[in-house]
Amino acid sequence: MSSEQTPAPTSAAAEAEEAGPRPGRLTAAAALAAVEGLALVVGGVWMLVEGLTGHPDDRTSAVTGGVTLIVLALLPLLAARGLIGRKGWSRGPAVITQIMALPVAYTMVRADSLAVPAGIVLAVVAVAGLVLLVNPTTTEALGIRGPGSAGK
Repeated sequence: MSSEQTPAPTSAAAEAEEAGPRPGRLTAAAALAAVEGLALVVGGVWMLVEGLTGHPDDRTSAVTGGVTLIVLALLPLLAARGLIGRKGWSRGPAVITQIMALPVAYTMVRADSLAVPAGIVLAVVAVAGLVLLVNPTTTEALGIRGPGSAGK
């Protein structure tokens, strides 16, 4: 096959090759966002199934809650996909997901039930995700420049 016949790499693939390997912190942040998104999907499907087949106090609220959780799962799942692809836009939704998880974790920790350990895990995951997302290595890998570097 001659050089004329070999396809040129796509611009995204060329950018990834130029940028070097994906930092582990970026991969870890994407993994945490994906796990949170999958947990929301599982919780939403569980609520939806229980609302349709079980005996909830309010069937409409159970179904609405399940659908809401499934729709909310799109935010961290899309953010995880963007982080893996090194898209600069993906850090915003990922940070928003972590910030939204903190009050949920706080509420769970204040409960008098089995939700306390889950709240602690959620808080640890959210804080770890925030630390990974604001890390300079992650920011650089996503091509996000700091304040005052617009002219550079």
